[in-house]
Amino acid sequence: MHNQTERIEKSEKTGTFFRFEDLRIYHKSLEYINWVQDITSLFPSNDQSEFVLRFNDSARNIALFIAEGSSRNKSQFVYYLKMAKSSIRECIVFTMLARKQNNISDLYEEDSRNQLMEMTKMIGALISSLQRSNGNSNGNISNYQYNGKGSDGSRLHGFNDYGEVMGGNELDDSNEDI
Repeated sequence: MHNQTERIEKSEKTGTFFRFEDLRIYHKSLEYINWVQDITSLFPSNDQSEFVLRFNDSARNIALFIAEGSSRNKSQFVYYLKMAKSSIRECIVFTMLARKQNNISDLYEEDSRNQLMEMTKMIGALISSLQRSNGNSNGNISNYQYNGKGSDGSRLHGFNDYGEVMGGNELDDSNEDI
């Protein structure tokens, strides 16, 4: 976990080639994927294989939709973020089924639900942020500056707890496209 934190901090300082790697929600979704894989590895193997595969697929789809959407224009990014929220709802169903089948404890159910609720809120805030900025753009996400430094060397971005861009001089007003 310490190495992951260092990697995130390093990428925030330098910016990343893949913009989705700058989003906190993306890193939260990766943590959830690992959590689901760890928990489902403890399930009885008798008739759970399809259930475990689908639960893991739904968890992975959260991160995959975020990654894919980030390379699209703003309205398509919002669409992919909504698909990520659909995957979160699937994970809620799998969590409830796992609890009802006594594959997870109340504590694990609560942990899963809390992680999923947090990601839902983060995605909702990111969608709101994208929609608020929609009036000032042509819908092209590619002009959004994620490189970490402005032409004057100042920091261009940071992300709040919801994955929204903030900090420094935020965005170059001439490229306000996300």
